[in-house]
Amino acid sequence: MATKKPLKIAIVAGEESGDLLGADIVASLKRATGREVRLVGIGGRHLQALGLTPLFDGGEIALMGLSAILRDLPRLMRRISQTADAVAGEKPDCLITIDSPDFSLRVAKKVRAADTAIPIIHYVCPSVWAWRPGRAEAMKPYVDHILCILPFEVKELARLGGPPGTYVGHRLTHDPGVLGAAKAQSLPRDLPEDRVKTLLVLPGSRRGEVRRLVGPFGKTISILRARGHRLRLLLPTVPHVADLVRASVASWDEKPEIILDTERKWQAFGKADAALIASGTVSLELALSGVPMISCYRLDPVMRIAQRLITVWSAALPNLIADRPIVPESYNEYVRPHYLARQLEALFSDTPYRAWQKDGFAEVARRMAVDKPSGDIAAGVVIRYIQRVSSE
Repeated sequence: MATKKPLKIAIVAGEESGDLLGADIVASLKRATGREVRLVGIGGRHLQALGLTPLFDGGEIALMGLSAILRDLPRLMRRISQTADAVAGEKPDCLITIDSPDFSLRVAKKVRAADTAIPIIHYVCPSVWAWRPGRAEAMKPYVDHILCILPFEVKELARLGGPPGTYVGHRLTHDPGVLGAAKAQSLPRDLPEDRVKTLLVLPGSRRGEVRRLVGPFGKTISILRARGHRLRLLLPTVPHVADLVRASVASWDEKPEIILDTERKWQAFGKADAALIASGTVSLELALSGVPMISCYRLDPVMRIAQRLITVWSAALPNLIADRPIVPESYNEYVRPHYLARQLEALFSDTPYRAWQKDGFAEVARRMAVDKPSGDIAAGVVIRYIQRVSSE
């Protein structure tokens, strides 16, 4: 019996999260086709464990923010050309670019110009629904399909004239930590006024976020204490801002318990009565865990200038997914401690405000549910495009 020809997949993944998504697709491709998968391109330890020898360290393209991109632009442009030339030269069955759009989509565009026969699929829709919507239509000539991790993105791509999309689900919906926290939050709990309230404090994972929000968050906690609340503060954070967080909270009236361990983070989510957070993906983690929250953000000076380009009606992902206000948001000069304290008070007790959020979080979970693992759905799209090319 003839041995099936190996699939050759080109992949571009810079971030750790993208490396995980890529590894899921590759594993699903192997199962679905029964074929060996040979990898070329860029990826981290998870893809390397599946046989990828990266062209260079994927950390080089894992940049955050406009200033970082501008600073490293000459090197990035060289890496873009190097990657595109290598991919086109390998003539893979498919190119999968994952997240990092400022890098990966430029690679995709060059590969399409070099060889129109290579199917190109991008994983994680750029936030065209939030700002610079023209990017959707601009992708259409060189991206054949987009694998979306938020359920509303498929319709948004169609509305904006972008490539077709498929909702494949989000890793958080089947994350063991989220599921464990959600189970703990679903248990009945007594909420008397005089009990100690467990408050999650999440001032952000970037240094600028922490600096802009830790002051107002500390004042909010002082106000809650002055209004008679007994608090237990839990502050999960990440290693690269941990020292800044410790220094910033040293002057707080109530010292938080700083948590770096991932398992303890999810345990804290399960125990929390409410959360005070910096806007970001953590809002989705909390929503799927069932933790009521108040979301805040303060833009840096550059983004304040650019904020007129933002077209989305909310910055909170649970609100966008449910298509209705669930999570209250305070931004810029409206991040006011006296207001935040009173909002949190309304979440500490068994109030209609708390019930509204809990009901909204259940709707978010329903809308995000998928009937198969994300990697399997994504692999199905990749196989369809490979078969389409081979039949032509």
